[in-house]
Amino acid sequence: SAESKKDFIHKISISLKEAKESNYWLYILKESKIIEHNYNVYIEQNITIIKLLTKIIFTSKKSPP
Repeated sequence: SAESKKDFIHKISISLKEAKESNYWLYILKESKIIEHNYNVYIEQNITIIKLLTKIIFTSKKSPP
């Protein structure tokens, strides 16, 4: 629901920031032993999301308006 390309990039950047923060919280959950199994699956999925969002931002900034 972005209103412009600049707004779209901004919204995706916020999503990227939140995904990176999720890595921190997943680590905290692992260290506190709240989640012990499937931890690597969650991290791998989150890293995939981070890579996707990063690529979307890069491509959007590179493409003409």
